Amino acid sequence: MKTSVPLYMISDSVGETSLKIVNAAAAQFPTVNFDLSYRFPFTKDEEELKSILGDALKDSAVVVTTLVSENLTKIVEDFGERTGLQYINLMSQFMDIVHQKTGVAPLQKAGVVHKLNQEYFDRVAAIEFAVKYDDGKDAKGFLEADLVLLGISRTSKTPLSMYLANNRLKVANLPLIPEVPLPEQIKHVPKEKIVGLMIEPEVQKKIRMSRLNSLGLAENSRYSDINRIKEEVDYALSVYGELGAFTLDVTNKSIEESATLICEHLDNRL
Repeated sequence: MKTSVPLYMISDSVGETSLKIVNAAAAQFPTVNFDLSYRFPFTKDEEELKSILGDALKDSAVVVTTLVSENLTKIVEDFGERTGLQYINLMSQFMDIVHQKTGVAPLQKAGVVHKLNQEYFDRVAAIEFAVKYDDGKDAKGFLEADLVLLGISRTSKTPLSMYLANNRLKVANLPLIPEVPLPEQIKHVPKEKIVGLMIEPEVQKKIRMSRLNSLGLAENSRYSDINRIKEEVDYALSVYGELGAFTLDVTNKSIEESATLICEHLDNRL
């Protein structure tokens, strides 16, 4: 028969932190039944806190808190010393150590980690932008973008767009196909905002053959033909020259490395 341990989780915010840590710790005791139903988020009233502690004592519970308020923490500590209630505050010891080490006092504001700031909203907006204007879906995105990526098929335009979006850059991208005319809007984008991606034809051939293989298609199609790839590369270079685009060779580069070089280019243009 499993031993049962009721846990009272008290927080002056959402309480997610204590739940995650308790779940991680509880997994180390498979023969113990932890009752996690006693959750008390947004506890900021002193009398309410005292009432919860009284119930925890009656239930012989262990109290786990993530309180950042000094007053509320003191109430728990005093109650524990006076009654023998077992408790742990997952926040106070860490904050005390950092305070002692740095001399910087904690904010003691509940829910700071969950507050959505402008940086968060900018990142979400950039990601939505990258999805909306991926693969040239809507040409008007080129005029609204912070950056426009051009490149033939399989030059990592979409992964780069999403990676850069996480850095709050609004990125649109366009696949270059010799038989498809460029949208007029692209010709009105400042050249400083345009990056043309290049790749060695032999490397591109391997990438495309791997792609075809993953889709169960014939590897000897025109898509992976080296002469066709060279034709596409030559076309892309002519477009980059016409638009005055910054050209980046992504051959054997990781997404992170390519993104770093693009960001350096953007910084240098200022």
